[in-house]
Amino acid sequence: MALPNAYAQYNNSKIMTASPAELTLMLYDGAIKFCNIAIMEIEKKNIQQAHNNIVKVQNIIDYLRGTLDMKYPVAQDFENIYSYLSQRLLQANIKKDAEILEEVNGHLRSVRDTWKEVMNASKGKGSA
Repeated sequence: MALPNAYAQYNNSKIMTASPAELTLMLYDGAIKFCNIAIMEIEKKNIQQAHNNIVKVQNIIDYLRGTLDMKYPVAQDFENIYSYLSQRLLQANIKKDAEILEEVNGHLRSVRDTWKEVMNASKGKGSA
C-alpha cells in the first residue's frame, strides 16, 4: 500500500510547488480528463458517473472564471469562452449528450494548447 501513498505525496508536492501558470495548465488537463470520462460513461449508459464527471468539469470552469482579473482586456475573451463552455456543459448534462461533450473537449484542448504555448514562450523570454 506504500505505492499509492507515494504517488499521492508526489502529486501533492507537484501541486504545492507549481507556478500559477502551471496550476492553470493542470486545471485544463483535469477538465479534459473528466470530460473524456463523462463521454465514456455516457457511452456505457452510466448516467450518474457521467453526471458526476460533467459537474467536475463545470466546477473547474467556474473556478477558472473566478480567477479572471477583468482589468486585463484578454480576461473578457476568457470570460466569453468559459461562459459558452458552461452553457454547453449544462446542455450536455441535461441531455447526456456525448457530442456536446466532444465539442467542449475540443475547445478545452485548444485553450490548453494555447496556454501551453504562452507558457513556453514566456520561459524562453525569461532565460534570454
